Amino acid sequence: MSAIEAVVFDVGNVLVQWDRRLPYLDHFDDPAALDRFLEEVIPLSWHGEHDAGRPAADMVAERSALFPQYAALIADWFARFNDSIPGPVPGSPELVEALHAGGVPLYAITNFGADTWAGFAPTFPLLNRFRDIVVSGDEKLTKPGAAIYALAERRFGHAPETMLFIDDSLPNVTAARERGWHGHHFTDAAGLERDLRARGLLG
Repeated sequence: MSAIEAVVFDVGNVLVQWDRRLPYLDHFDDPAALDRFLEEVIPLSWHGEHDAGRPAADMVAERSALFPQYAALIADWFARFNDSIPGPVPGSPELVEALHAGGVPLYAITNFGADTWAGFAPTFPLLNRFRDIVVSGDEKLTKPGAAIYALAERRFGHAPETMLFIDDSLPNVTAARERGWHGHHFTDAAGLERDLRARGLLG
């Protein structure tokens, strides 16, 4: 096993919480109606198009034409996106700071739309601890596709077998492992801390 030289984080639900219901809680009294809106009008598959590089303005216009009765709420998907990020994942910022203090090079790969990333990133100073961040919407490549990991390898300048990738999505972790990366399937900061200590990355 090669020694780990760098740690690569996912962002959503690893560093920050993400719940796409939050911007809409004040619009729906009936939780079932909110579920239907999320599943039928702005499903995760549609959101994934933004992660893959489609501009938000094009997506909002197209979806509003299909569901004109929901046009204002569809626009809120972009305008109020930061409301879907209520704060950091408990314990994760402290682990980032500890790794940084120990001199461990930090990077990130995130499935995140270019437009929403531009609005979110300045609000989260912890990202300044990362030497480079690959954003899917900028690159028009998404996890778990192999191409985004290949790009990260070139950008970060570390061999796959020397990097530890941390993600809450098991398919994303599996894809990294298939390229020779170390992987940690994130469920909470306590589990990640134990793994980092076992790997000798935390004192």
